[in-house]
Parts: sequence; structure tokens; C-alpha cells
Amino acid sequence: MIPEALARNARQVWGADGIRWLAELPRTLAEVAADWELTVGEPYDLSFHYVTAVTCADGRPAVLKLGVPSGESLRTEAPALAAFAGRGAVRLLRADLDRGALLLERAEPGWRLRDLVPGRDAEATSVAAEVLRRIAVPVPADCPLPDLSSYGVGFEEYLAVHGDGGPLPADLVARADGLMRELSASAPGRVVLHGDLHHDNILRAEREPWLAIDPHGLVGDPGFEVGALLYNPEPDDRDPALTALVPARVEQLADLLAMPVDRVVGWGFVMAVLSDVWTAEDWRPGAPSPASRALDVARLLLPRLS
Repeated sequence: MIPEALARNARQVWGADGIRWLAELPRTLAEVAADWELTVGEPYDLSFHYVTAVTCADGRPAVLKLGVPSGESLRTEAPALAAFAGRGAVRLLRADLDRGALLLERAEPGWRLRDLVPGRDAEATSVAAEVLRRIAVPVPADCPLPDLSSYGVGFEEYLAVHGDGGPLPADLVARADGLMRELSASAPGRVVLHGDLHHDNILRAEREPWLAIDPHGLVGDPGFEVGALLYNPEPDDRDPALTALVPARVEQLADLLAMPVDRVVGWGFVMAVLSDVWTAEDWRPGAPSPASRALDVARLLLPRLS
């Protein structure tokens, strides 16, 4: 049984390829499980990929992730995980990108870092900083991952489509666009980036205390990774108490990562605006505003931009 959310997202994002993938999914699952000698367990929450617990022939617990083969996400996730090589992230055990299949280490017990927020937010921020530090590995030779600058297209497309008539303040979008260029040009170095490091993508584990999952896979300024940590978890929850956690997070991340505060603030602003720009991609005039707590965080950080 394919959940409706997964079916809807596959059709909307990948069109005909998504429809074809959905039709072939039961067969693909059975074939990959047979070829890799996997015993298939229960699926996890599904949104854009089919992800299920499996057990390998040697008894190791693992996770099987299946996606549309023509999509980019698994094709960047695989090389990112390969570059991390288990350092601060789950290990990539096997990949067949032509079938859109990844076999991944299973993080156990696997509960999410978000479970520490807000009561133990300083502890959660400390954990996230340590994971970020561990996954900041050098860019391998012949790395196929896209440059961080590719994310800047989102700002340009939003301004071209909506100008001053969109659901988000155009001046904030333009400021974030320019600031992203400035921060990237002044980057102290380039590393492999997770690209979506936040409280839902860091899981409790045993091999290391915490492991990152679901990287988008990019290369660029390591400071970029702090951005998503400032407006997560649950960006749709605009509780002011959650926004009020941000100043302390900024100072803590700057201290733990030995990063200038202005770069933490800058990347936090850029990514907060970009998050809502992405959410606004399907917005049409007359529809409710897509703005989330990310926009609240951007406004909070705006006066601190240098």
C-alpha cells in the first residue's frame, strides 16, 4: 500500500517519471530485496521516497531507500554519504542509482534531535554543532556534487516571477540573494556539505552518539550548515518562544564552531529567507501566505547583519 502523500508528491515533483516509478515500486522493492538478500520490515514515514527498515543476510539492521531514478536527490545523497564515510553520518552500505536504491546504516534507537527542543535546547545545539564539525570533510577529487551557489537560483527565480507582488518581502529576498554571494565569496574554505542539517535529520545512534541522515549533498562554505539549525524544528509553528531561542543558538554555534558571529547571523538570515522562498514556489495570488517561522527568524536577524 503506497501512502497518498508519497503518491501525490511523486506525481507533482517528477510527473510522468513519478507515475511510472509508483507503478513499478512494488516490483522494484521485491527485486532489490532479493538481489541484496534483505528481509523487509516496516516502512517509515514517507513523503518523497520509499524508506523501510530491512535486515541484511548477516543480521545487520539497515534502511532501504527507494526513489525516482531520474531524480537528483539520491544521486547527490550517495556521494555525500560516501565522502562522509560514516564520520558523523550514517554509512552508505550499497547503492544502485539506476534503480534508485540506497542501502543505509540504521541509526538505533533512532529518535530525533528535535525531541530535545525546547526544554534542552542548549544540549541540542551542542549536539548539532558536533555533528556539523564531524561531517565537514574535504571535497574529494572529481566530486560530482553541485556547488552551493546553485541554491542562489531560488532567490533569482522568486524575484523574476513575483517581484514586489509576491507573498514574501522582496527587499528581504534581494538582501538574502546578495548576502549569499558575499558569504560564498569570502568563505574560509570549501567542504562537503550536508545541505539540510537540522533537528529532524540528526538521529540518536550507537556507533556514534548522533548521526546525520538525508544529506542533499553540496560543496561550499562550512558556515552554510548553521542556517537550517536556527529556524528548525517545526518551521510551521510560529510560536514566539521558539523564535526566542535563536539569539542563544547564534552565540553557542559561533563559540562551539569557532566561527565569527556575523557569519552565523548571515548564513542564518540567508537560509531562513531561502526556506520560505522554496515554500513559495507553488504560491498563487489569493492563496494564504507560505511564510513560516523561518521568516520570523530572518526578521529577528536582520538588524544584526553587518
